[in-house]
Amino acid sequence: MTEAAPKEHALEIRNLSVALGGVPILVDVTTDIVFGEVTAIIGPNGAGKTTLLSAILGLVPYQGKIRFCPCLEHGGGKPRVNYVPQQLDFDRGAPVTVLEFLCLSTQRRPLWFGPRKRARSEALRNLERVNAAHLAARPLGRLSGGEFQRVMLALALAPKPDILLLDEPVSGVDAGGEELFCELLDKLRQEAGFTLVLISHDLQIVTRHADHVICLNKTVQCEGRAVDILTPENLAAVFGLHTGLYSHAGDLKGCAEHGHPT
Repeated sequence: MTEAAPKEHALEIRNLSVALGGVPILVDVTTDIVFGEVTAIIGPNGAGKTTLLSAILGLVPYQGKIRFCPCLEHGGGKPRVNYVPQQLDFDRGAPVTVLEFLCLSTQRRPLWFGPRKRARSEALRNLERVNAAHLAARPLGRLSGGEFQRVMLALALAPKPDILLLDEPVSGVDAGGEELFCELLDKLRQEAGFTLVLISHDLQIVTRHADHVICLNKTVQCEGRAVDILTPENLAAVFGLHTGLYSHAGDLKGCAEHGHPT
């Protein structure tokens, strides 16, 4: 029986530590992110999940090594790592449409001169990719949670990412919208070929869509395939004693016995 070829890593993290204000946030984190896969990072509040994404983006100082695969370098430049935050603070009363918001990142001239034709075309194309073209003329501040997440995803698709980082992508979205959003992500990832790293507290979403799961609580507690990692024992060790799993119709589905862990 032949062994499977080792998977190529889009990103390697070695002995990563982050301290903010003298307080350790991450301690000796070592893990790999595999090309083209969905990697989910789970853990309790204060576990350092968002800080880990910030370190990957180069937004916080750290010790250790973060190495991107050289094959992701574009003309000697860095790979395109795009990010969708959990929340975005902005003036909901500002007279800015969805289309104008998306054009801000792709044109240099002031917005009051109007979107350039190329920026407008790219924004509309990315809205179509996330099934949100009908939102183009909508005021940004009047979007629902699910609509806003689609707009943020459209923003993250320009320029085409090598690695896409999502922080709680279905936060504030109803249960039906969560599954539709994740199905859309799966479709986009397969079409564009980017590597997806997401933080999520929703263990059902993680179980259904993640290829690899990292349980983080300041350091990596355990990692592997969802079916192997999301066990009552591991979840109790990471989240506490009130967290578990249930099995329904033979399919493993992540949940918390008393609500989803956050």
